[in-house]
Amino acid sequence: MTKTLILGAAYVDVVVNVPQLPFSGGDVTGDLKSAVVGGSAFNVYGAMSYVNADADLFVPIGKGQYANLVRNELQAKQIPELLSVSDADNGWDISMVEPSGERSFLTIPGIDQIWKNDWLERVDLDDYKYFYVSGYQVENEQIANSVLEALSKRSNDAYLLFDASPRISHLTQRTINQLLTKNVIIHCNEDEIEYFGATGDSLDEIAQKIYLKTHSPVLFTLGSKGTYYFDGNQSATIPGEKVAVVNTIGAGDTHCGGFLAGLSAGKSIADSIKLANKLAAKVVARESPSLL
Repeated sequence: MTKTLILGAAYVDVVVNVPQLPFSGGDVTGDLKSAVVGGSAFNVYGAMSYVNADADLFVPIGKGQYANLVRNELQAKQIPELLSVSDADNGWDISMVEPSGERSFLTIPGIDQIWKNDWLERVDLDDYKYFYVSGYQVENEQIANSVLEALSKRSNDAYLLFDASPRISHLTQRTINQLLTKNVIIHCNEDEIEYFGATGDSLDEIAQKIYLKTHSPVLFTLGSKGTYYFDGNQSATIPGEKVAVVNTIGAGDTHCGGFLAGLSAGKSIADSIKLANKLAAKVVARESPSLL
């Protein structure tokens, strides 16, 4: 078993069911379902904890009403608070869920978008074999430079899993180039694939182009069709598990956590993806975005 450091943010998700998304000037009535602690890093940690994988959650906990909610949740779940800061409050979002289970976010950024250069000095990078970073964390080029420069000092045999996220379109080309380097596992969904390839390229062509730069597994989640991967020698699609979808909040995060949990347990890429598919199916069948 090897250890993973999960970088990112812990947010408060205000989940609202809506018949359809509001349009400009429109008025939609929603059904408030919950206000829960979430965020990509928190959800990844939840998936890894669910299968008892060894991981540390490294998210800034600030000062304010939302930070207090996050702090109380960590204490209730007995999760160590590794990054206490006082520069700002934690962020929050409204997660609007349509009848299909598809979700859209209105996000109010928080302390995670005020990342400080010395924060990663609080941990020893040599303690970890795997690292997780989301596109949400590196859409600000200055923060991206700080985080990725620090992580470039990890061990030569340590891997960074980059979860593209819906914010991939906001990343600068410089940041994408910093990510397309050796020992970075690219993980993205069907909507995000286009940012790594040219129009008309097949999945195999895009994956091979990425692999030439990263020399690491490339994963594309394809919704109910499963997960495609290329490992430098072969490509395949691992079928997904069929479930009744309640909402898709946390699906991609949970998939990343499941994959990292598999790798850290010494599983093959294919078996790690099977675990990731299983956990993602479990989380979309419930209202909570986390398996914690």
